[in-house]
Amino acid sequence: MMILGIESSCDDTSAAVIKEDKTLLSNIISSQVDFHTKYGGVVPEIASRKHQECIIPIIKEALFKAGITLNDIDGISVTQGPGLVGSLLVGINAAKSIAFSRKLPIVGINHLEGHMLAPYLENAINFPNITLVVSGGHTNLYKVSDFGSYTLLGSTRDDAAGEAFDKVAKLLELGYPGGVVIDRLSKLGDPSFIDFPRPMIKDPSYDFSFSGLKTAVRYYIEKISESELTDMKINNICASFQAAVVGILTAKTIRAAKEHHTDTITLTGGVAANSLLRSQMTEKAAAGNIKVFAPSLQLCTDNAAMIAFAGLKRMSSHDKFPYSLNAISRWPL
Repeated sequence: MMILGIESSCDDTSAAVIKEDKTLLSNIISSQVDFHTKYGGVVPEIASRKHQECIIPIIKEALFKAGITLNDIDGISVTQGPGLVGSLLVGINAAKSIAFSRKLPIVGINHLEGHMLAPYLENAINFPNITLVVSGGHTNLYKVSDFGSYTLLGSTRDDAAGEAFDKVAKLLELGYPGGVVIDRLSKLGDPSFIDFPRPMIKDPSYDFSFSGLKTAVRYYIEKISESELTDMKINNICASFQAAVVGILTAKTIRAAKEHHTDTITLTGGVAANSLLRSQMTEKAAAGNIKVFAPSLQLCTDNAAMIAFAGLKRMSSHDKFPYSLNAISRWPL
């Protein structure tokens, strides 16, 4: 079986080809960051137009790199939601057109499931495990009992972690996307310089909250004069903020693993590329004999490889969708 995966849930257009044995033949990603940077975030109308411009060239490039044609494809896997409806529709309509014209099966994938399965592309991971999906739109903690068997343990009550990174970066006028810049500057700063609050870290639930932390950073910045906001102070603010976010994510995830009696954690989503989160989660989990698996950096951000792999799993279990499948903006997993 050879699956063509298509991803267009937000501002990355991607297509990938995967074989039944998990061999990834191609994974092409076109980022729109340059088009959205001046607005400080993703503009939905611009995102959907850019998807329209490059969806077909990206699919053609994925097939070319895989060394195949559409005649070799056995099924289409596409992100159905959650995400920006205009963006989702571009990928879905491209997928449906190819599937209908060639009488191929099509399967709609929950974007969150795609992220959850990304680590399995490169690792042999045991069940059950605890999975943290952390990105600009989601901060969710799951117990994963098997492929397709997911129990939501907790989620953010306000801002997602990645959203908090972007908002703090905007407060400091560091540009967009904020996570990459804050991660880089944090390495030059002192994480203990400011004792920012760590909301809900001791709360018995597995839920998260980052709005209060973001507000604490804003109040701190507002108390500083422009002349005092030196590069070194910005580095310290970034390091202290990042340490608070990572501390919350790490503590909740490891506690969930211990309380659910599993020795495995998977870390995935755009914020899973954060260097401190990857290192601290691995180090602190190892102290409790818990293994941590995270995707390679390219598979952390939105990509079609994870969608193709999720589609492979769904089609293997004969889970197929009709050609009438439509975009779903909000779709809990």
